Amino acid sequence: MMKKIEDEKWLRVALEEAGKGIGLTAPNPPVGAVLVKDGVELSRGWHRKVGKAHAEREALSCLTEGEARGATIYVTLEPCSTKGRTVACVSALIEAGVKRVVYGSLDPNPDHAGRADEILKAAGIEVESGLCEEECDHLIRGFAMVQRKGRPWVIAKTAISLDGRITRPPGEGQWLTGAEARRKVHLLRGEVDAILTSGQTLREDDPALTIRSEQISSLKEQPLRAVMTRKEIEKENYQLFTDQFRDRSLLFQKVDEYDVLRTLAREYQVNTVLLEAGGDLLGSFSDKELIDEWVIYLAPMLCGGPKLGLAGKGATNLQERLSLKNLTIEQIGDDLYARGLIDRDGPKDLQR
Repeated sequence: MMKKIEDEKWLRVALEEAGKGIGLTAPNPPVGAVLVKDGVELSRGWHRKVGKAHAEREALSCLTEGEARGATIYVTLEPCSTKGRTVACVSALIEAGVKRVVYGSLDPNPDHAGRADEILKAAGIEVESGLCEEECDHLIRGFAMVQRKGRPWVIAKTAISLDGRITRPPGEGQWLTGAEARRKVHLLRGEVDAILTSGQTLREDDPALTIRSEQISSLKEQPLRAVMTRKEIEKENYQLFTDQFRDRSLLFQKVDEYDVLRTLAREYQVNTVLLEAGGDLLGSFSDKELIDEWVIYLAPMLCGGPKLGLAGKGATNLQERLSLKNLTIEQIGDDLYARGLIDRDGPKDLQR
């Protein structure tokens, strides 16, 4: 029991390290590692960017030759077992003489899942997996979605009034929420590889869709900005296609939702997309079950009017309605913030 408690403690340290790489590592996942010997931390590391050292190798690089011999390494993801842009991490662990490997998530790539166990055990290294698995899986959910379904993980973000509307008078500013909530949006943008919006939002709001926050790592590149539209777009009229980041803007005309997502994953190495758009595009993605996570800002006002925060066909009965799990709710200034994952196991029964 004490051993498990100790293992979980150190794996949570590795999770903290991995969290530093959120939004930086695509098409790779964020990964963290910590090396421990006789209950004392030797070193730690995290994966910073594709092509850079993996977390295990970064942790090992902090040590002198032989210092890791007999140590335990805690890693959030199964160590890689094949050579890609860098040499396989299992080889480095074997060469360093680690005694034990404890990791959280299996590699979601079916060609790799479980291979590290075989290689490490054959070299006489003890292997344990599955600790803090839910937290580790959540960390790599974008990478896992690309591996399993060929598309990025989609986070839908909306800001709505208490009655679920985004209606605004002509000429009024584009924000319903306050400055504190808007600052948090920039942190959310820092988590993703691309931001996707609609032609309608582009024409009405001319958004920048950039990260403007000193809290975001200087390693973070501005996300790709993608626009879906059925009508012609005169690019010279909008800042997405004229500002200093215009080379990171994409236009998809008459391309359906899944093909846009698949193209972003395959051609632009995107793991996670933030869907920032009006109710029509959000509704279309929702109807096609292409939204995986919701971030909702609720402004303390009643707007009424025709513009819904979420349109589309919607649920035709109680069994089709969507429910969220792992839900967090907090107050930010005068606004409420809710974030949760779509529960793919279906909604719970209502008490009526």
